[in-house]
Amino acid sequence: MELFLALGAVLAGLGVVLGAFGAHALKGKFASPHYAAIWETAVQYQMYHALGIIAVGIVSSDTLLGSSSLLTWAVYCMLVGIIFFSGSLYVLAVTGVKKLGAITPIGGLLFIIAWVLVVIAPFA
Repeated sequence: MELFLALGAVLAGLGVVLGAFGAHALKGKFASPHYAAIWETAVQYQMYHALGIIAVGIVSSDTLLGSSSLLTWAVYCMLVGIIFFSGSLYVLAVTGVKKLGAITPIGGLLFIIAWVLVVIAPFA
């Protein structure tokens, strides 16, 4: 549980840093406004899932659901989803290399799997 809370907090903090970096340091450096929007999408999804990891950490406490392998897998899916989804979008936004966009849907699928696991966990 503590690990999930710390991991989620680190990822959320990193999301704030990357959001500010994109808005200020990279302002005017994207090839087009389209790439700036891609950066913003990456930050948003990173933040959503960082908060999801924190929420899983909270519900994994002994007073709520307790530890659960389904919740642990949900966190792993969110973490790898952030790396694949947001990570590929960050690289795409900065470099314009569209081939990396092929792994973005894998991250999205991992996000979906993570939330399904969170839904199932209380009933397992």
